[in-house]
Amino acid sequence: MPFAAALSTAEPTRQAVEEVCARTRAGLSGAVDLAVLFFSAHHARSADLLAQVVHQRLSPGCLLGCVAESVIGEQREIEQSPALSLWAARWAKPVTMVPFHLVLERTADGPSLFGWPDELNGDDSERTAVLLLGDPFTFPIDLFLRRVNEEASGVPVLGGMASGIGGAGQCRLLFQDVVKDQGAVGILLRGSHGLRSIVSQGCRPIGRPLVITRAKDNLILELGGKTPLALLQELWPALSPEEQQLFQQGLHIGRVHNEYKGDFQRGDFLVRNVLALERETGALAITDRVRVGQTVQFHVRDAATADEDLHALLRLDLSAHDLAPKSALLFTCNGRGTRLFAQLHHDVGVVRAEAGDIPIAGFFAQGEFGPVAGKNFIHGFTASLALFEE
Repeated sequence: MPFAAALSTAEPTRQAVEEVCARTRAGLSGAVDLAVLFFSAHHARSADLLAQVVHQRLSPGCLLGCVAESVIGEQREIEQSPALSLWAARWAKPVTMVPFHLVLERTADGPSLFGWPDELNGDDSERTAVLLLGDPFTFPIDLFLRRVNEEASGVPVLGGMASGIGGAGQCRLLFQDVVKDQGAVGILLRGSHGLRSIVSQGCRPIGRPLVITRAKDNLILELGGKTPLALLQELWPALSPEEQQLFQQGLHIGRVHNEYKGDFQRGDFLVRNVLALERETGALAITDRVRVGQTVQFHVRDAATADEDLHALLRLDLSAHDLAPKSALLFTCNGRGTRLFAQLHHDVGVVRAEAGDIPIAGFFAQGEFGPVAGKNFIHGFTASLALFEE
């Protein structure tokens, strides 16, 4: 197999990293091209040791990693307990790997990203992909994704923001043989890497599609000539008791990404969080910029919908490709897990149920990256999945 993964829940850091390295090496013959390591906050103080041991035992061509609130490995999701998950890959076909570390720089012309890989500005988007791990307190992910969408259109960005930390300077990002405490670390893959992506937003629409008739920045001022507040007041009595409960727990809004479709279904929307509803003006603030003419629809999220959505997207992917995935990296929201589902190990369990017993690693992120309709976004409450063909 060209992929291997291992999980350890041992509390001593040295023991945990030695365990995963030994088991990964046993499952992967030949040189290791790429190693990715996810570790709980319990191991963050020893991040230097983690990088050192992985390099000594595996000699990877590239190494990335980050601290996480909860860690995914093999068939388990270890929530808020000591855990360390290692994933390794070796490509038989030519694959060029370009590691990079990005930091925000303030310049006279405005904010700029220092460390941008020149290779990302190429035009071979179908054979290019990016894996990225970022610090939620110091890295402007919106700026990065917007630039990729503009300058490297069609290149997917998969990954997530590190979690389990409380502020700037606490993040631990592994980059080759060193540890970074700010910015983002990534790997640019070019060639026959066999990566394909799934982004499961896990929401379902309520009400009906509406057209924005007044807007400013991230504020929706009017929908079809009425304020969002007025429309929500009209919608409330028509909702079932279950939908009313979900509405109160957290309302979302979906923006249609293909206005030319006549009948919008789940999956046709980019789902964004609702920040606030202004009672005085009736305006709605969301986590995205909006403009007049866009079609939107209110959404709710529950465990059943999220489960159904992930199953359906995996089945659709499997039916659409001749080659089955041989491994996966899973970036799931720290609002999922047992915060959303009644059962343990839900998301990794769904992946294994649909794709089989393949090597899997990942973590619970503070924001997940993945493409929707060909453009990259940061998501919330989402499971973003990088599937790798052999």
